[in-house]
Amino acid sequence: MTVQHFTPDGMLQPTPYHHVAVGTGAKHVHVSGQIARRADGTPVAPGDLSGQVAQALRNTSVGLTGAGASFADVLRLTFYVTRWSPEKIGDFMAGVESVADEIGLRLPMPPASLIGVDHLFEPDVLVEVEATALLDG
Repeated sequence: MTVQHFTPDGMLQPTPYHHVAVGTGAKHVHVSGQIARRADGTPVAPGDLSGQVAQALRNTSVGLTGAGASFADVLRLTFYVTRWSPEKIGDFMAGVESVADEIGLRLPMPPASLIGVDHLFEPDVLVEVEATALLDG
């Protein structure tokens, strides 16, 4: 197994993600920030954080698959969410949970950071997801 996810005793539990990932592979995969757009650029779920999280994760899955990886190989996820506030966690997690089985994202997720930002590169984009994975050479 290239990547092992875990949360040691003594770290905050439960959380929707593991705190630690250990990778032993040689091929690094970096998926750039993915947003809620179809391949032709059509926006998905305007104004809906849950729907945008789900689509951004679908797009991340496509990028991983294209590199011969899957969410099982992911060391780390980074989520950027516009105008973040703690009240949005329900909608955010609903988006994750709605697509997890479809894309093979096991919960708890790999180590993840959620970073609140004022805005992203276009006004309708509510979330952007980056992934780093590791594969055997």
